[in-house]
Amino acid sequence: MAEAARVQDITGLVLAGGRGSRMGGVDKGLQPFRGLPLAQHALQRLAPQVGSCLINANRHLDRYADFGVPVWPDSLSDYAGPLAGFLCGLSHCTTPWLLTVPCDTPLFPPDLAQRLARAAAAQDAQIVFAAGLETDDQGRSRWRDQPVFCLLQAALQPSLQQYTAQGGRKIDAWARTHRCISVAFDQPEDDARAFANANTLEELHALENAR
Repeated sequence: MAEAARVQDITGLVLAGGRGSRMGGVDKGLQPFRGLPLAQHALQRLAPQVGSCLINANRHLDRYADFGVPVWPDSLSDYAGPLAGFLCGLSHCTTPWLLTVPCDTPLFPPDLAQRLARAAAAQDAQIVFAAGLETDDQGRSRWRDQPVFCLLQAALQPSLQQYTAQGGRKIDAWARTHRCISVAFDQPEDDARAFANANTLEELHALENAR
C-alpha cells in the first residue's frame, strides 16, 4: 500500500465563488456564522489539516484577502459552478494534492484530510469524495457522496481543463473518468451535521443555533 499524503502534501481550497442565489444573491462566504464569516470559519477548520490554503471567490476579493491566504477567481466565466473552483485551485496548487471544501458547510470533520488521504493511498485513487449519511422526509437514511468535499491529485489539472473547455460542469461525470472512490464518515464520533450545508439564510441560522 502506498504511503498516505502528508499534511504538507495537500493544499486546501475553500470554495466561495458561487452566486448565493438561494440566499438572495448575497456573497455566501461572507455571511456570519458564530462570530465569523462562513468562509473564514471554513478556513480555520481546514488550515490545521493541510499544508497551505487558498480561497476561490468571484466577488469582494479584498475582503476575502483579509483572511490572510491567497484568493483567486474562476478562470471560467459566468459562475460556472464548483468545477470552476476545482480548476482554479488546481491551477494554483503547488502540492501533489488538493482538498476542496465549500464555504457553506462549516461543521465538516476535523480529520477530513487525513481520512481521505488514507483511503486514496489504500485504494490507489486519484479522487476521493466524502460521503455523509442523510435522512429523507420518510425517515429513511442513506449514504450520499458529497463531491465538493474532494481530495484530488493536482496532476489532473489538464484533464479538468479539457473537460470544462468542452462545456462539462458535472463533478461526478468528470471524476468517474478517473480512479474515484468515496469514504463514508460513519465513525461514532462523527457529527451528524458534518455535511449539513446552508443554502438559505434560514438554514444558516438553524445550523448556527443547533447544539
